[in-house]
Formats: sequence, C-alpha cells, structure tokens
Amino acid sequence: MAAPMLRLKHDFEPGRALFGELVESCGRGRLAREGVASDPEVLSTEEISRASRPRPHGHEQRIDEVVVTYFAKPHSYTTDDIIEISTHGSPVVLRHVVELALARGARLAEPGEFTMRAFLNGRIDLTQAEAVRDLIESQTLYQAKVAAQQLEGALSRRLQPIKQKLVELIAVLEAGIDFAEDDVSVLPPEQILEHISAVRTPLGELSASFAYGKLVHEGLTLAIVGRPNVGKSSLFNRLVESDRAIVTATPGTTRDLVTETVALGGIPVKLVDTAGIRRALDEAEGIGIRKSMEALADADLVLVVLDSSEPAGAEDYQLLAWLAQRTAILVENKSDKTSSQFQVPSSQWVKVRVSALTGEGVPELRAEILRQVGGEFEGRGETGFLTNTRHQGLVCDSLAGLDASVAAVHGKVPHEMVLLDLYSALRPLDEITGATTNDDILNLIFSRFCIGK
Repeated sequence: MAAPMLRLKHDFEPGRALFGELVESCGRGRLAREGVASDPEVLSTEEISRASRPRPHGHEQRIDEVVVTYFAKPHSYTTDDIIEISTHGSPVVLRHVVELALARGARLAEPGEFTMRAFLNGRIDLTQAEAVRDLIESQTLYQAKVAAQQLEGALSRRLQPIKQKLVELIAVLEAGIDFAEDDVSVLPPEQILEHISAVRTPLGELSASFAYGKLVHEGLTLAIVGRPNVGKSSLFNRLVESDRAIVTATPGTTRDLVTETVALGGIPVKLVDTAGIRRALDEAEGIGIRKSMEALADADLVLVVLDSSEPAGAEDYQLLAWLAQRTAILVENKSDKTSSQFQVPSSQWVKVRVSALTGEGVPELRAEILRQVGGEFEGRGETGFLTNTRHQGLVCDSLAGLDASVAAVHGKVPHEMVLLDLYSALRPLDEITGATTNDDILNLIFSRFCIGK
C-alpha cells in the first residue's frame, strides 16, 4: 500500500527512518508492470523493496517531502507490520495520504483501535492502554507524568505482588481441600486471617490513593465569590497570571461568569470569577447573580473574598451564612491597605490575607488551596496510585470479597466457602489489568479514544 505512493532512495529497512518523496500514485497498474502482486496482503519483502526503489519520474508528480519509517512485527506499537509516513503539517497533504491508502484497500481505524490491538496482542495490559488515553487528555505536565508512569506499568507492578499473595493463599486452601487424604495440611484460621490481612492492607492503601488520584486526573472547580467590589476579578487575574477578567472601580462590573483553567501543583484547577452577590439593581445583574449561585453550587472549593480595607457589611455576613456548610477559604483581600475597623467575621474556615494588587499572600493562598484538597504532599512520593473510577470500583469489589472471607473465617464456615469469597476478591483484580475482561468493557474503554490512537 505504501510503496506506490513513495519515491525512496533506499529499500525499506526495519527500524530505519528514510527520507523520500510523496508522489501522485499511478495506481495498481504500476505494480503489475513491475511484476508485483496486485493484492497488498501477499507482497513479499523482496517485492516491497523492489516497489520502493528509485524509479523514473514518468507521470508521477511530487507532492511533498516525507520521512518514512518501517516497523517490522513484533517490534511495533501493535506488534503488526507498520509503516509511518511523516509529512509536513498540511491537512490537505495528510488527507491525501489517507485517501491514497484507502484506495489500495486500507480502512480508517476505529477510535482506539491501534491501542486495542496492542492490548489484544499482549504488548500492553489494560491499565497501560487506559493510560494512553490519559496521556492524550493531559492538561498539565504533572498529569502527563502520572499517565506516563501508568503507561510504564506502575499500577500493574503495584498490583502484581498483591495478586500473587492472594493466589498463593487460594492455592494453599485448594491443596488442603483436594489432597486432605494425602495429609496436606490445611491452614488454621489464625494463619488464614494473617494471609488475608497481608493482601488487604496494601490493597486498602491503594484504594485510599484514589482521593488524590481522582483529583490529579479530573482536577477541581474553584469559585471566587463575594459582594461587589471586594477584588474578586483582581484576585482571579492574579491567580491566572493574566488580565483575563475586566477590573474597574465600579461595583458590579462582572455580569457573567469568567472561567480559566490553571495548574496548581500539577492539578488542573478551573477558576470561576463570579458576579458580586448582592440585591440586583437591574435584570442583567440579576441574571449574573443567579449564575454565580449556580457556579457556587457546582464548585469543589470556594474562595470567599472580603475587603479588609473597610468593615465587613451585612452582605458579607449573609454570604458567610449561606456557605456555612461548604468547603471554603476566607480571603482577606487588600491587605496592603487594611482598615483598623476591619474585623474578621468568625467562621470555621482558614483565613488567608492577600493583596491582589501587589501579589502579597498569593503564594500562601495557592498552597492553602492545595492543602484543602489534599494535594500538597499526599501521593507525591508514590507511583501506581488509582486515577480511574473503573479501577477504584474494582478495588472496592476486591476489598468486599476479602472482608467477606474474613467474616467467613470468623464464622467457622468450611474452607470451600472461604475460597468462594477469595475468588470473588481475585476476579476484580484480574479485570483491572485485563486478564478477564468481557467485550462490553473493552468497547466502552476504547470508544473514548481519539481516532487513530
């Protein structure tokens, strides 16, 4: 398929990048003239090499200069024979390459098909396949690093010793049951519980890592709220590090939500600058305030901004009362000109003094945001933590199976029944890596990939 559209100075060679030209193909006729089989599936290496050798320009017209790389199976991403053609970035040229390949019997890949083939051919396990998607969708460098660790098999390596201990326990109990007449000893209850604990403890730690892993994977939404003219937009711009929101001395400037995503400690944080919350003076401001309340309800964390250059007013106290049950940080803005009459309203929240004008206190505010969401230190030193909701659900299923087996041991039920619970704990772990995965789960996972990945 590739040879007729290329003019190369050297034969294809596995693992070698070749400089050449993309040419307007003459179709299958040239293959027949050069004695090459018309069916690309039956081309031999010799025929491919002959087809790719330099030939007279004839009726072929050069379209682009390209770099062509041949990956011989099994040393490719999918373990199949693969030829990669790198052109200049023109969408027209790229589309033409695809059209030429389709004309010779190729078809467009389904979403995630290359990665699915890599999984089905045993090159990667399911956690690594899912990490490919996470890497593609990364919004921060830290997200990309975590996805790269998963792609290298960090989660699989963490799960493997846990599974091994569980399999060993199952094997011992099976042997004790099957060969009781041969005096193969059956473990006493105390030892069975010790073995289960040796599996459950690290699995519980892995499950606990999901709180941080989900945060890294999905990020969080942070709403900046307060009455008009307390400096919400100025603080928003300071956190974004650009003049994203309009700032004026006139109260009520912000009428609509302004959003921007930034990285704090490697975690994507969607900042939402809201309209000042007060009794609306006109219809437009009223709509803005309603949107602010909706954003407030959807936010994972709230920054409540107060103006420390003047005494707190009734609107401040009313807002604090509305937010009494929310996770929030109290931001005392305008610390560069704090009034002696300003008194911090009593609240259960952490208070941070900042100046959106000078930047004073903003690093401390960023650190406090990370601390509030548990992302400052937790999980930083370890690899292979859970970032995927599907994985978390399966780990919880496995823990439930282990808990049921503990209850069975305490209840002095027969070992055959204990084994059923242990197998119930093993199966979800197999599903994480793909050892036992049905087609419905595979189709659901890979359907979310980009085309051609």
